[in-house]
Amino acid sequence: MARPAIVVALPPDESDQVFAELAIAGFEVVTVDRAIEFEAVLDSRRDIAVAVLDGGLDPDEFDTYMNTLIDGGRSIPALIVTSARGFESALSKDADSNEYFARPYSAESIRWRVEAMCIRRETVDDGSGPVLQTGPADHEAFSRRATLIAVFNPKGGVGKTTIATNLASSLQARKGQSVLLIDADTVTGHVSTSFALEAIRTVADSWRDEAEGGPSETFVELASAHGSGLRVVSLTDSPINTDILDPAQVQAAIKAVRRSFDVIVVDLHPSYSALNQAIFDEADRILVPVTPDVPALRAAVQFLDVAASLGCRERVSVVVNRANSGVSVADLERTLGVAAFAQIRSAGMLFIRAANEGRTVTEMFPREKITGDFDILADRVLGRRKAEVNGRAGFRFPVRAKEQPARA
Repeated sequence: MARPAIVVALPPDESDQVFAELAIAGFEVVTVDRAIEFEAVLDSRRDIAVAVLDGGLDPDEFDTYMNTLIDGGRSIPALIVTSARGFESALSKDADSNEYFARPYSAESIRWRVEAMCIRRETVDDGSGPVLQTGPADHEAFSRRATLIAVFNPKGGVGKTTIATNLASSLQARKGQSVLLIDADTVTGHVSTSFALEAIRTVADSWRDEAEGGPSETFVELASAHGSGLRVVSLTDSPINTDILDPAQVQAAIKAVRRSFDVIVVDLHPSYSALNQAIFDEADRILVPVTPDVPALRAAVQFLDVAASLGCRERVSVVVNRANSGVSVADLERTLGVAAFAQIRSAGMLFIRAANEGRTVTEMFPREKITGDFDILADRVLGRRKAEVNGRAGFRFPVRAKEQPARA
């Protein structure tokens, strides 16, 4: 079950022990060695709950770490391992949410302090009642927050739904994640039909009934089960039934359901609608499938510019679909000015055979190379770095991320 991500910036001899302890507790841990790596992590991820920092750094370098936490209105608390050199500098940039830990310490004690900080971060007194409730506390419910992946391209026909469905299936069936797939393509969406899910109740159906006095239903209650184990929610089954889908309300419903899953994958319509922009704002990563042809490249270049204007450019990652079936991946990367996040090879007939049975390629053909491509994409989404992609050096993350040890 997914838990928040923790970024750890400690000396190597301490970092390894803290990493292992937090990983055993179920946290996703990202370790960094330098302030520039720390900044890259905070720029690219929105699921960091706590930063564990070394207060014994050179004062200027420590100031850089602390300023990074403050810049951009971030509200990430820091657990600072204190020392005489860094204590005074830390206090000068202190926030109410920061805490201190003195050396020597045990990795287990760091873990429990991080657990407490995560719970405290999710507990807000809004004046509606007591903060402390009776009954047993669900600590995982406090800290769970699904990673949200939006799949989008302003051009149709680039394999957007294919990427979304197979990525979701790989995450669920092959990576052990609890996955919700949301069909938010309100015009041409066909996730449910691709999965042979019939007579499903859509969000638009539910909200219309609620407006007429019916019960309120969450996305969890509306989700249909697919044979691969993942759950599917469709916003609507018709482009003429979208007036009820207020973008802010959809965004709020997605935010609420993040406590119930490890990963949420959202398949979007190719437009810059208010609904899509609301989901861009909520997403941790926006995957842009690009096929190796000129029209698709132009659309991707356009979106990179638009994403910069919308303030989400740092969360956009390009996935090359049907790789090396036209423009070379190297030329595509040069044109876009970015490295490919992952590559998916051509496998047309396999997709057709899977779709005819309401299944995904990753589910139906587990030994095919195309399934390995989606596994790599799933690992990338989960922050697990692979040395190579499709037989060549792949995109290298700007942080040092370790494989987590198996739980005891």
